[in-house]
Amino acid sequence: MIPIFLDVTRLLDRLGQQILPTGVDRVGLLYIKHYAHRARAVLSIRGFNVVLSAEHSAEAFELLLKQHSSKPAGIKSLLVRAICGALRHEIFNGGVLLHTSHSGLEYGRYFKSLKRRNIHTVFMLHDLIPVTHAEYCRPGVREVHLERMRVALGHAAGIVANSQDTLDSLVQQARHNGWSVPGAVVARLASGISGVAGECLLAQPYFVMLGTIEPRKNHWLLLHVWRRLVEVMGQRAPVLVVIGRRGWECENVIDMLERCAPLRGKVIEEANCSDERLCTYLNHARALLFPSFVEGYGMPLAEALAMRVPVIASDLAAFREIAGEIPEYLDPLDGLGWMTRVMEYATEESPQRAAQIERIEGFREPTWEQHFSAVDRFIEELM
Repeated sequence: MIPIFLDVTRLLDRLGQQILPTGVDRVGLLYIKHYAHRARAVLSIRGFNVVLSAEHSAEAFELLLKQHSSKPAGIKSLLVRAICGALRHEIFNGGVLLHTSHSGLEYGRYFKSLKRRNIHTVFMLHDLIPVTHAEYCRPGVREVHLERMRVALGHAAGIVANSQDTLDSLVQQARHNGWSVPGAVVARLASGISGVAGECLLAQPYFVMLGTIEPRKNHWLLLHVWRRLVEVMGQRAPVLVVIGRRGWECENVIDMLERCAPLRGKVIEEANCSDERLCTYLNHARALLFPSFVEGYGMPLAEALAMRVPVIASDLAAFREIAGEIPEYLDPLDGLGWMTRVMEYATEESPQRAAQIERIEGFREPTWEQHFSAVDRFIEELM
């Protein structure tokens, strides 16, 4: 069996800061859950890295999988003990490091150091958004992501892409920049939510928007749609539940959330939502709303449809790759269209919603078993 190594730097750093997992983090945690019994953990800082002992790796994996009960003091203690115990430059008899976030891929010494220890690297590609849509990211992120792709493509043994659309985007950028692309496999992501739904939390009909509050997610449009809904319907207007922490360059959205009087009581912000609470909100929602301008995959869409919850989404290639013709698709700039669909889906006897629920019966959700089968076959072929 091929030895597996997992880079857990980002996950431990965010856990130490008590930051709830994002979609990328949830994927990393699923990789730990799947490979922990045969894996070693890797920590890296600016490309300098250490491979933790089997004992310290198991301790790190356990802390990460027990997110809610892990304390920052315990994480710091582990890091000190693990790094001190991993300074010996151990050479391995082959192996593959699976890197499930983009963090640190810009350092060539990271790949070179691992290769000197007979460890080949396979990284997961989530998206090329910082390159193709830099206007939705922090200043400077485009340059960093370009460097990540240039360095990683020059050193990595292979790539796991979350969608064919993401891989196609990479190939296009590689041609434009003169990069070579190593072997790659498309392995779609399944649900990252592990909670169990409880009883409905709201008495009124409501919709859910799930994701970090940032420009490309298009919260701005939906908040204006909701203001108009309140103007037209008054107290009969449905509720919008916004689930996700506040991100970057979203001051206009925060202004609406905090200062727009008509939205009070009609828009609920859930910044720190547990898996159980998230499952409950999704399970009883009239629909998941997903008006993003661009996505590399769109895990919330797969999660909602897996729970048999209707979806109203932007017309994106990545979404159609996952869900075909099942959701209602709209242009992310079509405010009146979004308002019309929300009003249609809000009613108890909505024929549009009933028709989508019927279509959902044909949804074949991606599973983690399929994902890891594809990844394992790919690793075997590489080695």
